[in-house]
Amino acid sequence: MHAEILLENGWVYTGKDAGPIRATVAIGEGRVIDVGSAEDLEATATPDTRRVNLEGQLLLPGFQDAHIHPIFAGIELLQCDLTEVASADEAVATVARYAADNPDEPWILGAGWSMDLFTGGTPGRELLDAVVPDRPVYLVNRDHHGAWANTAAFKAAGITKDTPDPDGGRLEREEDGTPAGTVHEGAMDLFNAVKPAVPYELAYQGLLASQKLLLAQGITAWQDAWVPIPEGEHADHLEVYQDAAKAGDLKARVTACQWWDRTAGLSQLEAIVERRNRVAEAFDPLQLNANTVKVMVDGVAENYTAAMHHVYLDHHGHHTENRGIEFFEPEQLKEFVTAIDAEGMQVHFHALGDRAVTDALDALEAARNSNGANDHRHHLAHLQVVRGEDIPRFPELNAAANVQALWACHEEQMDTLTLPFLEPGAEDRHYPFGELASAGARLVAGSDWPVSTADPIAAIHVAVNRIAPEENLPPLGPASQKLSLKQIVDAYTHGTAWINHLDAATGTLEPGKLADLAVLDVNLFDLPEEELHRAVVTQTWIGGECVYDRSAAQSPVAETARGQQPAVMQ
Repeated sequence: MHAEILLENGWVYTGKDAGPIRATVAIGEGRVIDVGSAEDLEATATPDTRRVNLEGQLLLPGFQDAHIHPIFAGIELLQCDLTEVASADEAVATVARYAADNPDEPWILGAGWSMDLFTGGTPGRELLDAVVPDRPVYLVNRDHHGAWANTAAFKAAGITKDTPDPDGGRLEREEDGTPAGTVHEGAMDLFNAVKPAVPYELAYQGLLASQKLLLAQGITAWQDAWVPIPEGEHADHLEVYQDAAKAGDLKARVTACQWWDRTAGLSQLEAIVERRNRVAEAFDPLQLNANTVKVMVDGVAENYTAAMHHVYLDHHGHHTENRGIEFFEPEQLKEFVTAIDAEGMQVHFHALGDRAVTDALDALEAARNSNGANDHRHHLAHLQVVRGEDIPRFPELNAAANVQALWACHEEQMDTLTLPFLEPGAEDRHYPFGELASAGARLVAGSDWPVSTADPIAAIHVAVNRIAPEENLPPLGPASQKLSLKQIVDAYTHGTAWINHLDAATGTLEPGKLADLAVLDVNLFDLPEEELHRAVVTQTWIGGECVYDRSAAQSPVAETARGQQPAVMQ
């Protein structure tokens, strides 16, 4: 095959070698023809071959995100966006400005506020009442496990001091029981009946806005970890993906992870399978598939809803009776995970606390005992705390560890809202990625954007250092929990390609594989570990097409793509 493109004069990390090699990559018909010396590949060139001089940059497989929410992120970017605010006062001022700029919106909706900006992580309704007293305001926090609302929103939803906490949720309350302003987990659903629906066009434009940012970060494929079956007038995210693919607007390769409604029971599986089959009939699985189910097992540690074996501590260091929230009884979880597995579908667990991890692994063991071993490639995401006895179960059950490496460092929320309320010694077992890797667990990597930045370079830096970029804090946990640069790069490339069943065609640079590539301005493997975050994506290629070129992009676009600061939230 003759080369349509030669990527020359650079370092190449194929994913099959110990490290980068000096090489040329030949591309034809959207695929890698070969990787080799300039002399060897010159024979593939013709007078029409396009030659791209990498000028010593690093070419590697495109990054793939194993846990991300692009449509939700895009919607939030187009609403009241609080991801960049740095103080409580700035958050309130941003809401006031957005409300003034959008006087005709019946509700002020948005997201992105950080819990550590407010005392106890729970802002009060009076802060919002002071700037928007006449319209409901409902703002989801950055970890998307809680929301902040004003008095008008509580009134619109009919929530009073007599409203009980729902199953799987909690209302922060004033002394007389009146809602204080922050709601957690299932209590967020109390607003669903009155909040305006997300229109289709907003969801579609949100996807395109997100894709633009993700391509600028070298991301060529992702697993959307929350694609719900729509209710009422809300846009159908799976329909958005399908329409974008048909229109040629969807450039990235997408695995749509269908949401398991914790209240709907086993009867919902029929509709999930039907949607999976409909997508499979209409699309090449290398472009779009929906053969995955997202199961949220527990909450998050910051609001004490992550399911733990050990009880949480109170503000004085005393034991409480709270072990977090399991959204499903263990036997119920086993039943429907076994049924999902029997349908040939992958299960993607949110499992943050160690009790949730145990429950998820127990459910996978039950599925294997019932259905036999298979290649469905189930995975557990987040893994903030994992018991030592559960570590070897990952390779035994062929369950992948889906790591959000950016969170594995000290920062304000970790140090003030999490570690003080966990059992002594919890820091040493926090995000035990090195321990999982040493036990033979397969690692895949994701960001959970918009919970935190989608930038793979920032996450790679933290995985290797256990320190956030530009921070002088000590590493989180012992050195044994660090990952090598190769381990985390591989997790972000062929690891996630494997979890998305794209590994036969992507994830490494080999003859015959699709030319899904990222180019970094420096050889990442030559940088000092503390400088890894300084690498910048300069080009992104999908199927042999350059879909992002930093030199051609306007600087504000490039800066926006890397502008969102890391935050360690779930």
